Amino acid sequence: MIGENISNLRKQRGLTLSELAEKALISKSYLSNIERSLNKNPSIHVLEKIAGVLQVDLQKLIKSKKEMEESRPLIDEEWMSLVKEFKEVGIEKENAQNYKILFEFIKWQQEKNK
Repeated sequence: MIGENISNLRKQRGLTLSELAEKALISKSYLSNIERSLNKNPSIHVLEKIAGVLQVDLQKLIKSKKEMEESRPLIDEEWMSLVKEFKEVGIEKENAQNYKILFEFIKWQQEKNK
């Protein structure tokens, strides 16, 4: 669990095993053993170093998948409806950032008219 969490977070951050080990000031082999769950009980000191490099809370390293899924905030139905509308008119997730300027303009206009 801990090893898998560290491995996933490391890959999400685009770090190699060597890079994370070097930045956390631990040996590459020790980190590898943690990630492969050969060492299932690393010290809190080591976990704090790893969490610091990965820029996450210590809890994120030690939570199980089930706990992490349960702690995810639920998306408001109104927002889900908006997302569905975007999809229906052909706005893909990759292009949503392009509409940010429009939203900022609308917000600026609303504040100006108050």
